[in-house]
Amino acid sequence: MLEIGPGNGANLRFFHSGVRWIGLEPNVHMLRYLKEEASRLGINAEIRAGLAERIDLPDASVDAVVSTMVLCSVDDVARTLAQIQRVLRPGGRFVFIEHIAAPRGTPLRRIQRMIRPIWRCLGDNCHPDRETDRAIEAAGFAQLDYQRVVAPLPLASIQIIGKAQR
Repeated sequence: MLEIGPGNGANLRFFHSGVRWIGLEPNVHMLRYLKEEASRLGINAEIRAGLAERIDLPDASVDAVVSTMVLCSVDDVARTLAQIQRVLRPGGRFVFIEHIAAPRGTPLRRIQRMIRPIWRCLGDNCHPDRETDRAIEAAGFAQLDYQRVVAPLPLASIQIIGKAQR
């Protein structure tokens, strides 16, 4: 399985030690932490530096891709989603938790739009007003199932949790 943008490895504790886990992390400063956490948990980990827009894996080579609060920060969401589909085996799953833009016309959406320039600098290129849900819907997955939830995070309170299948 492939996890894009695993950061410091917070999700590793949720994976079975028998899973072959590939972490694709754009922030090279996180690689050391990922290695340490994988070793501590006994996870068979392959850690790579790279971008989700250019996944250096063969076509149809992974059973699952995981993304947790990552698609807000990639430069090209459509290309990232196309890369995810490319590396997934037929029937493979994309599992995600992502924050999304507040509904248009709401005060929160206006705040998200206003704070975006500084938030991108402080939050590793995070776009608080990105319509990630619409991007996933438009990506052309064979099946898509997600739900919206509200989390206690001021700018990223509206989130989606779901799965898509190639």
